[in-house]
Amino acid sequence: MPTLSEPVRRALDAGGAVVALESTIIAHGLPRPRNLAVARELEDAVRAAGAVPATIAVLDGDACIGLDGRELERIATTDMAKLSVRDLALAAARGADGATTVAATAHLAAHVGIRVFATGGLGGVHRDARESWDESADLLALARTPITVVAAGVKSILDVGATLERLETLGVAVAGWRTSRFPGFYLTDGGFDLDWSVERPDEVAAAMAAADALGVESALVVANPVDAARQLDPGEHERVLADGLERARAAGASGKAVTPFLLDHLHRETQGRSLEVNIAVARGNAAVAGAIAAAWAARS
Repeated sequence: MPTLSEPVRRALDAGGAVVALESTIIAHGLPRPRNLAVARELEDAVRAAGAVPATIAVLDGDACIGLDGRELERIATTDMAKLSVRDLALAAARGADGATTVAATAHLAAHVGIRVFATGGLGGVHRDARESWDESADLLALARTPITVVAAGVKSILDVGATLERLETLGVAVAGWRTSRFPGFYLTDGGFDLDWSVERPDEVAAAMAAADALGVESALVVANPVDAARQLDPGEHERVLADGLERARAAGASGKAVTPFLLDHLHRETQGRSLEVNIAVARGNAAVAGAIAAAWAARS
């Protein structure tokens, strides 16, 4: 059974607002020592919106739902594996440490009754998936997990159109947050229309309640675009990404190696601007998720 921090336990017992946060962004997605400062900022953004943050990780084999300051620092300063859903039982049996991915965080959060989760961007279908069959475990996890995920779409290094098609096939609802266009993580507009949009936290909470009443057991993705003033310049983004894809091919990068290769290329070629967008995305999603969680708790 996962271990809940006291603030998270009290909030859940009282029907209060709780937002799950992943730990992979801390351990693998941001450079040290900035990662620890950002981890604290994300928790503060959730609190400012009226909810309790529950950063999730596996420490000494224990699935921890909500971390104290020392545990958060451990995640930020220790080399540890990424854990998806498939890894959780083995990590628990071996007493291992690990940072939870979107899939693992969503699974553990829903398991203890947390209904709202904030992340940066979702995993998806990779550009060469017809040959590699490379598709993120996030998609299948969302298909079978009743949780609302606030994310800025998927990174443009993926096949965005194919990812949306897979989400549709898997029965995962996607609604734009005050937009009818699917965001592109680094970009406000990822190039695809959405069938649904939502304007207010209570509207999302109403959809969550309707999903429960109708027996819908898949996730609701609330796609929250980065502010246009904070996005990467679209022209620069297109140029750098095209160059990165060509360099990845030339270097023989394939499978799991492609994503870190391209992200590192984006970071270097944009002089760190892609990192600042990444952080802005995570902050914005945490704030929106906190407001949705507060609206959900208000329905109780």
